[in-house]
Amino acid sequence: MLKTIAIIGGGITGLTAAYQLQRKIRAGELRARVVLFEAEPRLGGKIRSLRRAGYIMETGADSIVSRKFADMPYIERLGLADAVVYNATGRSLLYVDGKLKPIPEDTVFGIPMGVESLAKSPLISAEGKVAALKDLYTPNETFTVRDSLGRFLRHFLGEELVAKQIAPVLSGVYSGSIDELTIASTMPYLIAYKEEYGSIMQGLAANRDKFKSGEGKFLSFAAGLSEIVTRLEGELTDVEVRKGIRAVRLVSDGGTHRIELSDGEVLEADATVLAVLHTDARRMLQDERIGAIFDQFATNSLISVYLGYDVPDERLPEDGTGFIVAEGGDLACSACTWTSRKWTHTSADRRLLVRLFYKSSGPRYAELSQMTDEELVHVAKRDVEISLGLSEHPGIYAVTRWQNAMPVYRMGHRTLVEQLQEEMQRRFPGVILAGCSYHGVGIPDCMASGERAAEQAADAVNAAS
Repeated sequence: MLKTIAIIGGGITGLTAAYQLQRKIRAGELRARVVLFEAEPRLGGKIRSLRRAGYIMETGADSIVSRKFADMPYIERLGLADAVVYNATGRSLLYVDGKLKPIPEDTVFGIPMGVESLAKSPLISAEGKVAALKDLYTPNETFTVRDSLGRFLRHFLGEELVAKQIAPVLSGVYSGSIDELTIASTMPYLIAYKEEYGSIMQGLAANRDKFKSGEGKFLSFAAGLSEIVTRLEGELTDVEVRKGIRAVRLVSDGGTHRIELSDGEVLEADATVLAVLHTDARRMLQDERIGAIFDQFATNSLISVYLGYDVPDERLPEDGTGFIVAEGGDLACSACTWTSRKWTHTSADRRLLVRLFYKSSGPRYAELSQMTDEELVHVAKRDVEISLGLSEHPGIYAVTRWQNAMPVYRMGHRTLVEQLQEEMQRRFPGVILAGCSYHGVGIPDCMASGERAAEQAADAVNAAS
């Protein structure tokens, strides 16, 4: 009898798993029926491109890290080569003390790539720069990739450089306190650089080409990031894709899994990929011991507000692509991307399009999360007026709320994942967890997780055949 592999979740992780399983079926490496379930009426998860009034607005992720995607074969296989666009290069800025100030060039997430970059920083005092030189002569004798990123950076680079230049950038990128983030989940290469070169800064300098390539560090597609979802979905001709159907419960029944679906059907699967957030996986599994591990995972929330103005983006006050807000400022937002400047394909006639981020780590988030879309637009308009000096009324907006949907890899995350995987093997053999809750939040990380899940599912089915 033909075996069945179920994939729960039609985001980029689940789509990649389905695509890889189909490739195995076509190559004769797997005999199985593959069924993908997505609770929403569309595929893509957090990847969704809105096209309105000549603008392209991404409701979730807005790009793919070029460096991580370079070795993956999807651009060629999906025929996306002619659709790729790269971000425009430009200065990144900090909003601090009521002003926009450039983050020094030749840095990685605010960390100087060498002593010269440190010396030129306008954000750090002479005393702070001297303190950061400790990195050059202090060996690493205690830190591993499982330690706190914040503690590691402060130990070698000093309090001031971290507080004023590095922490605002990293907190903006990873949506959390750098003291709660591990080195492994953010910048594991820093440990290797410290060991090999004796200095974080010198290690970054020696590997400058990896971080400062000629083309943009991020890529998207001319029709929007959703194009990769559209292409993947179009390829899945040998996969049964069922949208608008939620997996309610999964029960391990001997060597198979019984999946109870929202339409009343019960599907029996020989292997199952749970390509959903850990909160959804917990709900489906309804297992007390595994649930206790899931409850230790952390998430943040985010509100995204796009504003489109009928003015040229030349009105922007700086030659940059956006800013991150330092703590204690007069803005409610955590960051602002100048989308029409950073991604020229998002506004064909270069009318100004900006995207503001309101993160749950911000002091006003509890208040903001209770507001209507119209009230949020008013707050965003005020932030734009204060920071950019634009008093015009936006002609279009888009508000997206991601409540408890942004995984945060706090201290001990890797250990939790290992414990979870061991417990899953014992209690739900053949059920594979995949996606951003476990192995990386970026699109390439999620796709790599989907690939691994497909391998595991195929191995499980082949072993049972």
